[in-house]
Amino acid sequence: MGRTYIVEENVGQYLLNVDLQGKAFVSGLLIGQSSSQKDYVILATRTPPKEEQNENLKHPKAKLDNLDEEWATEHANQVSRMLPGGLLVLGVFIITALEMGNDFQNALRRLVFAVEKSLNKKRLWNFTEEEVSERVTLYLCSSTKNLPGQEHLPSKRIFCRTYDVHDPKSSAKPADWKYQNGLSTSWISLECTVHVNIHIPLSTASVSYPLEKNTKNGLTRWAKQIENGVYLINGQVKAEDCDLLEGQKKSSRGNAQATSHCLDVRVLTQLLLNSDHRSTATVQICSGSVNLKGAVKCRAYIHSNKPKVKDAVQAVKRDILNTVADRCEILFEDLLMNEIPEKKDSEKEFHILPHRVFVPIPGSAVMLCDYKFGDESAEEIRDHFIEMLDHRIQIEDLEIAEEMNTVYVNSPMNTEATLDNTDDEQPKQPIKTTILLKIQQNTGVIAAFAVAVLAAGLSFHYFSD
Repeated sequence: MGRTYIVEENVGQYLLNVDLQGKAFVSGLLIGQSSSQKDYVILATRTPPKEEQNENLKHPKAKLDNLDEEWATEHANQVSRMLPGGLLVLGVFIITALEMGNDFQNALRRLVFAVEKSLNKKRLWNFTEEEVSERVTLYLCSSTKNLPGQEHLPSKRIFCRTYDVHDPKSSAKPADWKYQNGLSTSWISLECTVHVNIHIPLSTASVSYPLEKNTKNGLTRWAKQIENGVYLINGQVKAEDCDLLEGQKKSSRGNAQATSHCLDVRVLTQLLLNSDHRSTATVQICSGSVNLKGAVKCRAYIHSNKPKVKDAVQAVKRDILNTVADRCEILFEDLLMNEIPEKKDSEKEFHILPHRVFVPIPGSAVMLCDYKFGDESAEEIRDHFIEMLDHRIQIEDLEIAEEMNTVYVNSPMNTEATLDNTDDEQPKQPIKTTILLKIQQNTGVIAAFAVAVLAAGLSFHYFSD
């Protein structure tokens, strides 16, 4: 028996409405949440066409060799940044008027493996052994007409297959593709404000690595603290296998829909350092450092079908790691794109750090996110959503999670610092910089006072030891 994919009906309508515009095919991504029993697909988005590809793809006999895997994987990387905790790129689709053949099946297989490989390179976390490693490929033949009364559903010619992306020799397995109306209207939202204070020394041994790689190495060490943290849900520590909604009051009405709406509340979580975690440290001469300090607004979503505490905590952890890593990556991309000249050791430089913006999915309790620099307008954010997700949003629906932030750049020389062991790779380019990433929390978001005091106390105990 293959996996079952429960799909939001709006996704089916979207796939039905995709216009080939004379092209041989259109490819895209399937987005949702994976669980041990089944997967949930709540969004689909086609890959934006490249200008130089338009003419080639308009010929009906164009081969699938024109499928640009590099362009498709870059789109997947951009979309992945816009997904809060709990959501993943679950697979890929191809819509075409041509008959299904080995060329299409092989193209889908190559694409789903390429996308997963590219996404894994950027993550600060790894999938657990218990998690499902299957990803879905969907083929839709747009030339087949639906029967009367089925106009709201995609074409009947659907081939849904899965591949184990952890096994390069994996063969296709059949999967069920089922539609459900209002799939994510009652999903549970979890919010967490994390106070980040990360110091990443740049040792002389790694002085010539690209700044982005140095930062990622330091974030990898910080990620272990996040993984080993203690999480409180509504101020309580709960067992991992416990039901997430255990103890919540249920609606007096007996129907499941009413109960779901009653339990659809925000679950606040707070991160505490685990004092049992220790790392081996050495003292080395440093040529600079990268410092990240401030409050980060995180958000995750969990399906409402008997969710477990461990699933909710895992979703929050990954959103914490993703949003910090994404901000750094976006910042370095912006600096590289604008070709900011290198400053002298005695000079200082300030940059604008992107802050998080949330946007709701129409007809859903789930919100997607993006990152906005201070000089970007709301219209630019709207246009980016349309380009990446192929869905229109309303500017008035934009929810800015954090205030404008700044980056302080300085360049001290030959300072000593304590750090974890670094990689053994040989340096390539010199770096002599200290960067302070300041992330400020929106004044409208305040953590519970008692939990904050407890977190501070445990942190003081940890660092005292």
